[in-house]
Amino acid sequence: MSKPLFANRGEKAEIEEGTVLSPKFDKAGLLPVVTTDHNSGKVLMLAYMNDLALAKTIETKSAHYWSRSRNELWHKGATSGLTQKVVELKIDCDQDAIWMSVEVQGEGCCHVGYEGCFFRSIPLGEKPGASLKLAFNEGGKVFDPKKVYGK
Repeated sequence: MSKPLFANRGEKAEIEEGTVLSPKFDKAGLLPVVTTDHNSGKVLMLAYMNDLALAKTIETKSAHYWSRSRNELWHKGATSGLTQKVVELKIDCDQDAIWMSVEVQGEGCCHVGYEGCFFRSIPLGEKPGASLKLAFNEGGKVFDPKKVYGK
């Protein structure tokens, strides 16, 4: 059995207002991570970290995530070169969510070519249904994913 990477969860007061990092991973062993651009504040992506991804991110100052679709540790930018240098890493009050501020080393971070993954808006004040259309809210792709990923 391997040694835990983080402290066991203690009393509520320590978790909520103390100085010990004791993240609460979900049943799948994951924590949601909201990643924003350090310079603009723009939300770039929502991803997940397991204990190893969080530990590697802390140690290397480079974003690591857990890929749920590939079921593997994912160093952001290892394939594309679009790495994320971590400027600030915060955990919420009950230590079950992460907010990470990064400097993107490249043109964008979304695997389909946009600056960030939140490039479409859902219209409000309309009746939900099959005819509801998303609105693009970015000027266009900032890189060609076929060139970057070879797919």
